[in-house]
Amino acid sequence: MKGERGKNSMGLKNIAVVLQQPGYSENIGAAARAMCNMGMDELHVVAARNFNSETAEKLATHSARHIVQGLQHHTTLAQALAPFHYVVGTTARLGGERRVMSPRQAAEQVIPIARNNRVALLFGREDSGLSNDALKLCHTLIHIPTSGFSSLNLSQAVMVMCHELFSAALADQVSSIAPSPRLAGRYELDGMYDELELFLNDISLVNPEKSDYWLNHLRRFFNRFQLRAGEVRMIRAMMQKISLTKDR
Repeated sequence: MKGERGKNSMGLKNIAVVLQQPGYSENIGAAARAMCNMGMDELHVVAARNFNSETAEKLATHSARHIVQGLQHHTTLAQALAPFHYVVGTTARLGGERRVMSPRQAAEQVIPIARNNRVALLFGREDSGLSNDALKLCHTLIHIPTSGFSSLNLSQAVMVMCHELFSAALADQVSSIAPSPRLAGRYELDGMYDELELFLNDISLVNPEKSDYWLNHLRRFFNRFQLRAGEVRMIRAMMQKISLTKDR
């Protein structure tokens, strides 16, 4: 069993779990245990509330204690997501303009991407989930369907997603699906969006008071193309060139 786990973990080595503002150390430990069961071991925690390592390690049990001991703490979500190229967010909220995938659909999409890119699997607070600002940073959103009560315990949601990724990684080992190319990192994309907001205001295309509305639509548009780093640099260069021409 240990050999099989190690073998399959290679397909998941670029995928990390990120917990935003978890409120219970027990959930962090239980999430670590779920990750370990499915061959994953990189855990990030953003602004944890009342974190107690001893409690988390107890819930993780001996097999997953190393994940808790090696977890990376961050003060902001932007800091935590900066090294990643692709962010998958989980949400219990439907409707509006949100386009969500099932866990299985998302896992099948993520595994080829993860061959050449670092992927963050993002979970929100136990009581309120991911904020709208956090959802803006996600390339893909996942909704875990349930019967009746729609909210899952945080560690249960982690287990569901890790299991789907593990299963997709197993299938990927015998498939001929080509890996996705290297994508632009979250840090590069955020820089592009910051510059894009200034650019849209500078050319008076949008009302500055409604720039968020336009940016949200543009984020969703660009997310569909899975931009590479070179493409992000090209878009920024075009905006800079247009701005310079306009100022002459």
